[in-house]
Amino acid sequence: MFIAAPPRIEPAFNGPEKTQLEAWLDYHRATLLMKCEGLEFRQLATASVPPSSLTLLGILRHMTIVEQYWFHKIFADEDVVPAYDSPDDPDAEFNDLASATLEEVEHNFLAACERSRHIVTGAELYSLARAARPSTPIDLRWICVHMIEEYARHNGHADLLRECIDGATGD
Repeated sequence: MFIAAPPRIEPAFNGPEKTQLEAWLDYHRATLLMKCEGLEFRQLATASVPPSSLTLLGILRHMTIVEQYWFHKIFADEDVVPAYDSPDDPDAEFNDLASATLEEVEHNFLAACERSRHIVTGAELYSLARAARPSTPIDLRWICVHMIEEYARHNGHADLLRECIDGATGD
């Protein structure tokens, strides 16, 4: 099985702030899937930029957990069990790559993103996260900007990993 990337839609150059932030998030989500598209499990689990142990599969699993943490747990205060939780390894999403099939990893990522989209529907950017500490209020705007930053950083890693795996380059 291979991961199939959805069409990547360029965000508009103008428009409401929330619409633009949501569009940039979806753009980066699609970019990560695009970097993983067409590769087999073995390739996705390859640490191709030594000495780093980072893999495309690990990044995809990590971003699933990041979606769950910031949107589901912190913003919506939902009871969340991280997709790749391990009491023995806080970085299990990066390290225990054989704990889920590629189909499960893709499903978990897409489901987490869809749940995140649903959670922010109707919320205002100034809406405060329900699970944030009272001494440190966090609004939806901050979470969206942070998520864009997180995806952008990991998509840069994904560029290098993919190029080392099969030579594919692109934005």
